[in-house]
Amino acid sequence: MTDYTWTAGSGGEGQEAAVAEGAPGSSASPESGAAPEASAVTPENTFPAPPQVPTQLDASGIRFDFNDGCRVQAPVGPEVWRIRLIDLDTGNYLFQTTPDFRGGSVRSAKKYYVRFRIEAWKGEKLVFEHNYDATDQEVLIAFPVGTLGDTIAWLSYATRFADRHKCKLTIAMADRLIPLFAGAYPDISFIDTKSAKGDGYYATYRVGLFFNDVERIHQPVDFRHVGLHRTAAFILGLDPTEAAPRLAVPQGERPIAEKYVVIATQATSQCKYWNNPFGWREIIAFLKAAGYRVVCIDQKPVNGDGIVWNHVPAGAEDMTGQLSLEDCVRWIRHAEFFLGLSSGLAWLAWASGAPTVMISGFTLPNTEFETPYRVINYHACVGCWNDPTLRFNHHDFLWCPRHAGTPRQFECTRLITAEQ
Repeated sequence: MTDYTWTAGSGGEGQEAAVAEGAPGSSASPESGAAPEASAVTPENTFPAPPQVPTQLDASGIRFDFNDGCRVQAPVGPEVWRIRLIDLDTGNYLFQTTPDFRGGSVRSAKKYYVRFRIEAWKGEKLVFEHNYDATDQEVLIAFPVGTLGDTIAWLSYATRFADRHKCKLTIAMADRLIPLFAGAYPDISFIDTKSAKGDGYYATYRVGLFFNDVERIHQPVDFRHVGLHRTAAFILGLDPTEAAPRLAVPQGERPIAEKYVVIATQATSQCKYWNNPFGWREIIAFLKAAGYRVVCIDQKPVNGDGIVWNHVPAGAEDMTGQLSLEDCVRWIRHAEFFLGLSSGLAWLAWASGAPTVMISGFTLPNTEFETPYRVINYHACVGCWNDPTLRFNHHDFLWCPRHAGTPRQFECTRLITAEQ
């Protein structure tokens, strides 16, 4: 397998590396430093693999699809083919095979949405052309098997893709999350990412967080610059304006008669916690004095690693581990407001339409959804998550890349007071 760049032609400078796998004797000028595969939050094998052979067949013998980038396959034989990939929106010629290409496969380097045009020539005769058009086509948008917050963050963009392109959309996500959404989107198919097959689709797009994607293979803009949710818009070629997804959860009855506030205090990494040692105790006492019951709906009553463990805050009513996600939605919807961290339950509160107070310092406000109740202290070190020079370590529960092991560790939230 050799990496090639396009052969210069009209339409401007070539920007995109592509890969051509040709018949013996085929050749082209190799491009040095071709784009490597990027590392995602989850292993690549958590996404459904594209089929070995492109799914669309033309009478000319050309096979093509847009599964994991633009893929073209020309019959191998004595005839010379010229395959050209063009970006219809920019007018750039992205790739062209060399003059002695006698069949084989071509695929684009870019895996995110591009409105491609494919041209196939025999000699000087154009024998095949196709402009990307997903109308009435089967399209798969795959999320990694993962967390609640990411899925909620990305879902509205995936459904917007279906609205824009009028395609027959399938969304792959964690099986346990499908009941939250499927009933609200009857025209979209939902499947488990673990069991999803890439066969039969006109196009497939992978939405995730690609940390080491220096060459912008999987995402046109680094997600740390545009936000956790809006990265899906850029991957899918959509307007990044945020919108909460619809939930397929009935309103349900009010769980308790008194006024109450729902809190969620647990997270998957210590940098996400409210690390002020007095914060939760003081804010819960304040809320109870103001006439609210305070109900904690975290999944776990205790969470941590090594010598650091976090417990349900004193004074809160412990509902941890007792509620399904659907019940969490019901409790959140009837609460006066939700108070929590940059976590999946905060995203669920946003999708539920509840006023959402978010305490976070390791992320900057543009990382998550817009809320007028964002609490961050800029006098502290903040925003390590948004720094592209720092690689978040999901395996280090005490990750604090700038101040680990010093008195300033986790100061981003330790310096957020109950008073603030």
